Amino acid sequence: MTSANGHGRLVAPDTVRFERLLPGPVDRVWAYVTDGEMRGKWLASGVWDLRVGGRVELNFMHADLSPIKEPPPPGFEQMAGGHSAVGEVLAIDPPRMVAITWEGGSNVTFELAERGDEVLLTLTHRKLASRAELLNVAGGWHTHLGVLEDQARGRAPKPFWSAWLALKGEYEARIP
Repeated sequence: MTSANGHGRLVAPDTVRFERLLPGPVDRVWAYVTDGEMRGKWLASGVWDLRVGGRVELNFMHADLSPIKEPPPPGFEQMAGGHSAVGEVLAIDPPRMVAITWEGGSNVTFELAERGDEVLLTLTHRKLASRAELLNVAGGWHTHLGVLEDQARGRAPKPFWSAWLALKGEYEARIP
């Protein structure tokens, strides 16, 4: 098991899992995952039709995740104005679990478990096609989950892109 705030770990060659312990109650953390406005504070806004087969919209605005503004790094300039993706709900058990499709044929499961006054969020991203995709996703989720933790704890998040670049480098060393 990983520490509640540590790096993600490979649980299969194409699967990375993260855990974060967040202030509860579970309905609050569920809203951070499923409500477009709340999710937009740490990941991506957009409406989710919360039923199996329902449409999932993700509208990423990485520059808006922190009060400290910075441009995207080389190779990601096209994301300066945002990035959108569409998927669907694969499974749902409110307020404990929702699984969605993700770009590139992969999928993400968010699981919530109460731990006293806190909630353990377990995020599992499966079916990642290559090491490059795994590194981008691992650094991305680690950074986004850091923003979520800061938001949930009332702290100002660090700028997304510089945090992501540093973490992507760490994952390059960690993932064979």
